[in-house]
Amino acid sequence: MKGNVRRGTDEDTVIISLCKRGNTDAFEFLVKKYQKKMLNIAYRMVGSYDDSCEIVQDAFVSAFKNLKQFREEARFSTWLYTIVVNLSKNRLKRLHVKEYREELTLDNMVESKNRNMKKDPISTEPSVLERIEKRDTQEVVQKCINSLDYEFREVLVLRDIQGFSYNELSDMLMIKEGTVKSRLSRAREALKKCLKRALGEL
Repeated sequence: MKGNVRRGTDEDTVIISLCKRGNTDAFEFLVKKYQKKMLNIAYRMVGSYDDSCEIVQDAFVSAFKNLKQFREEARFSTWLYTIVVNLSKNRLKRLHVKEYREELTLDNMVESKNRNMKKDPISTEPSVLERIEKRDTQEVVQKCINSLDYEFREVLVLRDIQGFSYNELSDMLMIKEGTVKSRLSRAREALKKCLKRALGEL
């Protein structure tokens, strides 16, 4: 980014000030800083990588267009998360999607491996089977998250995966803190039941 930006607790404040004065390099810095986190939350919300990429792109476009309206009463990251959450919610409503991902089956993995079979040296890396089991477990977790009603999914993702406080969630979702805690409790219980059905005793 052109120009010197002092790193520290008020880094975003300095950068946003530059953005509001028309510095596009400063906004590019914000994109690079937050796009991975935004992609993660969008993916957790909608369960589709392609849709998540579009959502994040739309979120940054919206943030850039409306940056002058950002009054900095909350952190920039919280404001940006709110945009991503709302766009994710709108995408799910429009597509009526709960699950929208093609899976690579174990059979396909074996078939592909056989077609390109090579003699490999002994490795200390996790075995193919271990990697597949880990990936399959991650897919089960994501499927269970996708199966939750959206109001429960969003509090679970924002609190347990992204680590927002109850107060921040209350502001972002515009609901009472008690409602956040109630939804989170129900979301955790539903997720636990889903994982138990899929993976057995936890």
